Amino acid sequence: MLQINKSRLVPEQAPSVSEFVSPAEIYAAIVGFVRRQLSVIVVVLLFTLVLGAVYLFTAPPRYTGQAVLVIDTHNSKLFQAESPFGELPMDSATVDTQIEIIKSQNIALSVIKDLHLNEDPEFISPGAGLVGTIVGVITNTLTGAITDLLTFGVPSGEKTTNRPSPEFWLMQSALGTFQSHLAVKRVGLTYAIDIDFESLSPDRAAQIANAVADAYVVDALEAKYQTTRRAAIWLQDRLKELREESANAERAVIDYKTKNNIIDTGGRLMNEQQLAELNSALIQARAQTAEAKARLDRVQQILVAGDIDPTAAAAATVTDTLHNDVITKLREQYLEYDARASDWATKYGATHLAVVNLRNQMRELRRSIFQELQRIAETYKSDYEIAKTREESVQKSLNQIVTESQTTNQAQVTLHDLQSSAESYRSLYDNFLQHYMESVQQQSFPVSESRLITQATRPLGKSSPKSQLVLELAMLGGLIVGIGIGVLRDISDRVFRTTAQVAERLQADCISVIPLMRDSPKPNSRDDQPRSSADPAIQRLITRDKSLLWTVADSPLSRFAESIRAIKVAADLANAIKANKVIGITSSLPNEGKSTVAISLAELIAAGGSRVVLVDCDLRNPSLSRKLTPQAPAGLLEVISGKSNLDDVLWTEPATGLGVLPAVLPSRLAHSSEILASQATRAMFEKLREVYDYIIVDLSPLAPVVDVRAMTHLVDSFVFVVEWGRTKIDVAEHALGSARGVYENLLGIVLNKADMNAFARYESYRGNYYYNRYYARYGYTD
Repeated sequence: MLQINKSRLVPEQAPSVSEFVSPAEIYAAIVGFVRRQLSVIVVVLLFTLVLGAVYLFTAPPRYTGQAVLVIDTHNSKLFQAESPFGELPMDSATVDTQIEIIKSQNIALSVIKDLHLNEDPEFISPGAGLVGTIVGVITNTLTGAITDLLTFGVPSGEKTTNRPSPEFWLMQSALGTFQSHLAVKRVGLTYAIDIDFESLSPDRAAQIANAVADAYVVDALEAKYQTTRRAAIWLQDRLKELREESANAERAVIDYKTKNNIIDTGGRLMNEQQLAELNSALIQARAQTAEAKARLDRVQQILVAGDIDPTAAAAATVTDTLHNDVITKLREQYLEYDARASDWATKYGATHLAVVNLRNQMRELRRSIFQELQRIAETYKSDYEIAKTREESVQKSLNQIVTESQTTNQAQVTLHDLQSSAESYRSLYDNFLQHYMESVQQQSFPVSESRLITQATRPLGKSSPKSQLVLELAMLGGLIVGIGIGVLRDISDRVFRTTAQVAERLQADCISVIPLMRDSPKPNSRDDQPRSSADPAIQRLITRDKSLLWTVADSPLSRFAESIRAIKVAADLANAIKANKVIGITSSLPNEGKSTVAISLAELIAAGGSRVVLVDCDLRNPSLSRKLTPQAPAGLLEVISGKSNLDDVLWTEPATGLGVLPAVLPSRLAHSSEILASQATRAMFEKLREVYDYIIVDLSPLAPVVDVRAMTHLVDSFVFVVEWGRTKIDVAEHALGSARGVYENLLGIVLNKADMNAFARYESYRGNYYYNRYYARYGYTD
C-alpha cells in the first residue's frame, strides 16, 4: 500500500465494507461471480458428471433382499408366570441389543457355514467392478506389506508355522464381506427389525436375508434352552438345600415353644390374650367409677346448701338426670302448689289463709325432696365405693399379668426370629420350586420371542448403484467444487480488474479504460514498406500499416479511440491548472501497452491540429522506435551528444504531422539514467517545449530500471499504464510507492487491454456502464 497521503477527487467510490450493502448489490455480485467463473463451474460440473457416469458404467449392479423380523413377547407367555407388575414393555435398549445380536459374528459364521459362502467367489475375492478391483488390489498389497513388516527378521520356517491356514483366511474374508453387506435396523419405534442383505445375485440376496433371520431364531432358541437347562440343574441342587433348611427351621420353632411353655390360641399367645382382656376390663371399670363419682358429686353439691328450690334450674337438672319417680312426683306437686299460691295471692292477697296453707304444704314438699336426695346420695356413695374397689381389683390383675409377660418377652423375640427364619425358608423353597417347574416346562416346550413376519423374496430391481442419486450427487459435488474453485480463483486473483480497485489501491484516478485490441496481420505489400529516396526528408516519413498503433487514425469512432480521448481530456484539464506540455507514459512492468498508449495519444492530439512530438526515452528497450522507425540511422542519443541536429533525426507521420524522435541503440547502455538526467537532455526538452504544444514521452517501466525517476524533473505529468488482468496489485503499489516524483505528478491511471466482455462481470454494481450497445448508439464501433 502506498504510504503517501495525497488527496484526490474520485468521481465514484466503490462501496466500502463497512457501508450497508443492498440486496440488489448482493444479487449483482453473485451474478457477476457466476458470469466470471461460469466456465470453471461448467468444466468441473461436466468432469464430475463424467466421473459419475464412469462409475455407473463400471460398477456392477447389486440387489438387496429384505426380511422383517418381529420380537413378540406374547408367544413366550404360555409357560411363564404372570409378572406381579403386569406386562412390562420392552425398551429401546432391548431392541437395539437384539439388533447387535443379529449383526454378531456368531450369526454370520452360522450362515456362512450353512450356505458355504466361504467357497463363493463373491465373498472371498476382491470386489467386482473397476473401483472394487482397485480397492482389492490396494488392500491385498497393504496387507502383504504390513505382514512382511511385522514378521521382519523372523526365520522363514517360523513365518510358515505362524501363518494362518488358507481355510482361516477364506473364512475371515467371507466374514468381512458378509458383515459389510448386511444391514440391520429397527423399523420406526416398533418391535420390528428390518434385515437387508446386498449381493450381486438377487436370489442370493433373498436367500441370505432369510438365512440370517432363521439363524437368529435358532440361536435365540438354543440360548434359551441352554439357559433354562443350566437354571434347572442349579435350582434342583438348591431345592434340596432349601428343603432341609426349611424343615430344620420349623423344627426349631416347635422345640422352642415346648421349652418355654408358649401356647398359641388362635394365632395369639395366652398371656397376650389375657392382657388384652384385662386391659379392656380396666378401661370399663375406670369409666364406671368416674360416672358414679360424677353423680355423687352433683348430688352433694346441691345438698351442701341444706335446702333446695324445686323451681331452680339446678334442681330440675338433677331431677331429670336421676330419673327418680318420688322426686319427680314431689316436684310436680310443688310446682302445682306454687302456681296455685301465686294465683290466689294475686286474687285474695298473700296473707290469706288458703295462701298460707299452700305455702306450708310447699315447705313440707321441699323437706321431703331434700330427704329423698339425701337417701339417693347415700346410694351413690355406695355405688362409687363398689366401682372403685372393682377398678383396683382389675388394675391389680393387670399388673400381675404385665409382670408375668415381661418375663417372657425375650423368649417371644427369639420365637419371632425363629418363625421369621422358617417362613423365609418356606417362601424361598416355594419360589424355587415354581421356577424349577417353569424351567422344566420351557425345556420341554421352547418358545422363541421372535418370528419372521416378512420373508425375503427375489428383488425386482437393483438397489445400487442408484443412477439418479449418483448423478445428482455428482452434479451437486461438481457445483460445490466448481464454486469453491471459483471462489479460490477470485480470492487469489491479485491483479487489477476494476476501476474501483485502481482508485482504492493506488489512491489515484482511473482516467481511462482501454479495451483489448488485436493486431491485424501485417500486409506483405511493398507499398506499406518505408520508401527510399535520395531526399533525406522523404526518407524520414513514417508509413502506416494495419497494426494496432494506428487504430486511432483508422477507427476514430471505436471505443479504443474514445478511451485515448479520455486521456487527452484529463491532460487538457490538468493544463488549465498548470503547464502540462510534457506527458510521460510509463508502467510498472514491460509489455503492459505503454508504447501503444503513447503513440495513440500522440496521434490523437496531432489529428486535432496540435503540434505534437513523440519521444522514445526507453533507452533500455526502445520498442516504439523499432516499430515506427526501424531504419532510422540516428535519434535521441545523437541529439543529446550533439552529433546531430534535432531536425535531422525527427521522423514525421504525413497524415497528421506527428513528429517522432526515435532512440537508436547500436548496443546496450549501462548508464541510461545518467544520460536522461543530463543537462543536454534538459536543453533538448526546453527546445521541444518551444516548438511543440505537446511532448509525449514513452518512458521505461518503473520496476526494472530507474530511468523514469532520473527524469521526473523534465516531465510535467505522468500517465501510469496498468494492464487489466495481468498487472499485480502489489507490484504496481510498490512501483508507484518507490517513485515519489512520478506519483506527485500523476495525471491518472490507465487500465489497458481490458476485456470488455469480462470487465462488466467484475464491475458488478455498475457493469451496465460498459455495455457495447450503449456506445453503438453514438456511432462507436470496434
